[in-house]
Amino acid sequence: MLACACALALVLGVPAAGAAPGPPGPETRRSAPIITPTPQDLRQRDDRATITPTVTLVAGDKADATALKVTQQALLDAGAHRVVRAEGPVAGRLTVYAGGPGETPQTAGALTALGVEGPGQLPPEGYVLAVGERSIALSGQDTAGTYYAAQSLRQLLPERKGPGAKVAGAEIRDWPTTAVRGVIEGFYGIPWTHAARLDQLDFYGEHKMNIYVYSPKDDPYLRERWREPYPAAQLAKMKELVDRARARHVEFTYALSPGLSVCYSSEADIKALTDKFETVWELGIRTYAVPLDDISYTKWNCQADQEKWGTGAAAAGAAQAYLLNRVNRDFIATHPGAAPLQMVPTEYYNITPSPYKKALAELLDEDVVVEWTGVGVIAPVITVAQAKAARSVFAHPILLWDNYPVNDYVTNRLLLGPYNGREKGMPAELGSGITANPMNQAYASKIPLITVADYTWNDAAYDPRTSWQTAISLYADGDARTEKALRIFSDVNYSSRINAQQAPDLAADIARFWESGGVAALDRALAGLQKSPDVLRDRIAEQEFVTESEPWLDAAEAWGVATRAALRMVRLARDGEGAAAWDQRQRLPGLVAAARSFTYTDLDGRKIPVVVGEGVLDRFTEDAAAEHDRLLGVTGTVKGLTNLPTYQGNLIARMLDGDNSTFFWSSRATAAGDHVTVDLRKAREIGGISLAMGKPGSANDYMRQGVLEYSSDGASWEQLATFSGKAVVTATAPAGTQARYVRARATAGQTNWLVVREFAVETKDGSVTGGPPAAAGSSLRAAADGDVTSVYRAARAPEPDEALLVDLGGEREAASVTVLQSRGGSAQAVVQVRGGDGDWSTAGELEDAYGEFTLDGERVSAVRLLWSEGDGAPQIAEVVVR
Repeated sequence: MLACACALALVLGVPAAGAAPGPPGPETRRSAPIITPTPQDLRQRDDRATITPTVTLVAGDKADATALKVTQQALLDAGAHRVVRAEGPVAGRLTVYAGGPGETPQTAGALTALGVEGPGQLPPEGYVLAVGERSIALSGQDTAGTYYAAQSLRQLLPERKGPGAKVAGAEIRDWPTTAVRGVIEGFYGIPWTHAARLDQLDFYGEHKMNIYVYSPKDDPYLRERWREPYPAAQLAKMKELVDRARARHVEFTYALSPGLSVCYSSEADIKALTDKFETVWELGIRTYAVPLDDISYTKWNCQADQEKWGTGAAAAGAAQAYLLNRVNRDFIATHPGAAPLQMVPTEYYNITPSPYKKALAELLDEDVVVEWTGVGVIAPVITVAQAKAARSVFAHPILLWDNYPVNDYVTNRLLLGPYNGREKGMPAELGSGITANPMNQAYASKIPLITVADYTWNDAAYDPRTSWQTAISLYADGDARTEKALRIFSDVNYSSRINAQQAPDLAADIARFWESGGVAALDRALAGLQKSPDVLRDRIAEQEFVTESEPWLDAAEAWGVATRAALRMVRLARDGEGAAAWDQRQRLPGLVAAARSFTYTDLDGRKIPVVVGEGVLDRFTEDAAAEHDRLLGVTGTVKGLTNLPTYQGNLIARMLDGDNSTFFWSSRATAAGDHVTVDLRKAREIGGISLAMGKPGSANDYMRQGVLEYSSDGASWEQLATFSGKAVVTATAPAGTQARYVRARATAGQTNWLVVREFAVETKDGSVTGGPPAAAGSSLRAAADGDVTSVYRAARAPEPDEALLVDLGGEREAASVTVLQSRGGSAQAVVQVRGGDGDWSTAGELEDAYGEFTLDGERVSAVRLLWSEGDGAPQIAEVVVR
């Protein structure tokens, strides 16, 4: 089968299963068609069809209307001027037969003439599509199958302005391996618009997904006000959704969530639930669900339930089974054509046996479908064994509610990577199928949802990376520039719980740069990142994608600017252009801050900073700054380290920023062995240590019991002090103590999280004296602390004969001395060094922001800046002796 697929790929340009598509050619539009989801069996024929000016369409009265519309439009897009219905072929015209055995009887003869077996032995929704010299035949095992055949034909045919296109002969025999495939709109946060929902239903049909579960958290009549009838206007909108879904062969599932207030034993509540179902039955809805997720089962909503079932998890399972069985028998069983009832258990996220699951398994009607999210609310992997275990522990058919690409738990991010971590063969063990929970951003969700559709249709042939590349190409609508820009943007929004690596393409480019030093190649990649948002704004067909992704597009563009500046800084420093590199270094923090400044507004009106390329783009700017530090000959910025996870944006670096109002905040309670650590970047003599924890509003978020320790290598630790029950801890290291690392380590667990406002470690290697005095918030020591981001800012202009003295704490052989002024600093000074004989000699004059002075290896113990009188207040970032 694979050999046949590959052979056809050579003729049609269709990527074979598992093969990565090559880069787009020079044409604006892609010429090679892509069929997705990947067909089960796709074979080459020796003949080919020609799109004639008039095409005859043969279709019976029972042929699926939407399939015929798709077929007709595909033929017109391929260059036909007219598509005319007829009972049979007309000489000189291409004839297209559309409809399965129960729709268009003539199709059977057309398939026989082409030497192709019909769809009779295929599973439901299967189809046969054959392209021959004079005819094309589409035949579904049912009407859905014919519709899916039309969708494959739409992808197979070229797009031309006129007739004459040659279409290579092909035979496709295809069917889904997952019976139920689609989407559950079940996220929290900003809801989809009605227009977006209608568009999504069109999209599901195009990609052969057959279910949409209507469970939006913004619909109060589904959850908080579930007993109340819908207003007429909202019912009218729902009716429009139901009709659109049916036309696209998508099953509209109505999910009512009564768990917040239902009395399980109440006849009135059971009637209210079934009455609500009856109301929407009139809209044409035939599939129903009762989610009982995200509620408590440790307390009842009415005393009658406790009297009937008692207390505990098993009692909750019994009560829920009672309610669901009544709905199943009173409503589902009395409405011919209703699909099996679906439910979401309160324990929906694992396969661990429990009293609750046991009660539900034993008491729930056997035809009720149970929804499950895998092992975890967002499962990194879902295996065949786990699916079997879920089927066993719940003892019911399983419909996987897969929480990807949903981003309501990380609303600052887009999740555009592929569907991943789902083992081949897993869907067959579920008993029902798979629904994916999408993002708040409906249009951006289409990229990962295309990969979900690919997996659920043909998991055996599924390759996440190939499917992702195909999804991007399809969403770019064949435009090569859009496709390139969309891939770049999706790459920096790639990672999630199921895709561990962020920005895999760009991360590889960066890794190659650090290995080989190839600046040009990385600059091209970063330039692509900078420019891709504008390309998408200008060229992408669905401008709604731009509207909902705007802050992330802005951030990606800004990160492109920042990372290119960081790369330029490294190149200049390596090329010996110190002044230009220093200028770039001073611009960098502002560019990074700009990249982090973009926000979106959530439902509560809060401004949420968006994140793009986390751990790759920010890491590159940090690594570039560290490389610049290395080339300058300084230790670099003191770093914060911890093993604790971070709550929202309260990063570990905030405990070292000198601002008592900002803080590091962990996202879990502190356990024994957890730590926060200051990395001084090299072994230095340390003095006073201050650890300030807790904050207003979270006064108890501090390490209750712990120890202050220091180390030179990060492996062997010496104790400085212990502490208990204090939010502010201070200690002083014995004179002469050398350390690179200082940490606070918890010696006992606790229930509170950890806030660290500031963790300050005094260093004593060398000293800075003289004047002018430092302004508030600054210090003389900042002029020579190894950190170019800390600045000595003088409180005033220099007075006559005033000087700044940097004592190195001993003699050293020096090749040069470099003086760095911060942006805006304009002080001038004579730069002097003190030699081994104690005498001062002039190295040069500081006149600009960057001054580098050669010393030719002489022994130096101090550097002095003799200020020129009358200049502005000095601002010295660092005095560096190499």
